[in-house]
Amino acid sequence: MFLRLPRRLFLFNLLGLTFAACQSSNDINGTLTVGVLNYGGGEQIINQYAKFNSYLGEKTNSYIQLEPVFNENRAVERLEARAWSLVFAPPGLAAIAIARHQYAPLFPLVGINNLRSIFVVRKDNPITELKQLQGQTVALGQLGSATGYYFPLYNLYGTTLAEILFAPTPKAALELVAQGKAIACAVSEAELALYGSQFAPTEFRILFKDPHYVPLGVVLIGPNVERNRQEFIRKVMSDAPSGLAQEVGYVPNGQVPDYKYMISVVDRVSSITSKLQKKPVQLF
Repeated sequence: MFLRLPRRLFLFNLLGLTFAACQSSNDINGTLTVGVLNYGGGEQIINQYAKFNSYLGEKTNSYIQLEPVFNENRAVERLEARAWSLVFAPPGLAAIAIARHQYAPLFPLVGINNLRSIFVVRKDNPITELKQLQGQTVALGQLGSATGYYFPLYNLYGTTLAEILFAPTPKAALELVAQGKAIACAVSEAELALYGSQFAPTEFRILFKDPHYVPLGVVLIGPNVERNRQEFIRKVMSDAPSGLAQEVGYVPNGQVPDYKYMISVVDRVSSITSKLQKKPVQLF
């Protein structure tokens, strides 16, 4: 269980971290703000990024400010404001940042290759096709999730649902199906494997599997960082010790994934997001 800190104490720790990252520099070359998602809201994120921030601050002679956000909605706001210099972005957020806010990918994040989005129902449910979700209640993930939000909504395009329940976690989405509050939910294959057995004696089965693989998340650099400085930061991060890069979860020598299809999915889904809270939910 993560320790939850009072907001003021959490911000104080962040300020202390950024100062420590740069206190050896006499001539600071501006601020680099590092954006990350921190779902749990605990202080472990500070320790996770401490060595990386110190390294980046020393090598770039910059003041490094770590800015965790606790959900995808806040992350989208920060991307729209172009407030982050660097972003450790999962696939859904990365697609938004690249397509709409001129962020550029630098490195892939550590993650599961060949990840796919699936719709899950109880094993005893008789439905066999995705179109049979018409008029039903479905559980999805949060805005920004590729496997729980963008890909499933793309696959449901043209359908009318009774209601969409937005679960805060994949485990919570499966729980809604296990309890009969939703007929189906959208998660990844890996998440079903991780959490599915925890609902015994309820068993699940895959109703539909998206044929496209979800790209790995990426480290992004913001458009407000000057071009030559972008290249210098890329080199600094590429030359980072492997253990340091592993701590914050990126691959210095990895190939950046192709985001063309992921961006097309986000664009299509964005055309119907204003309808998602209405009942019935008309996905067209």
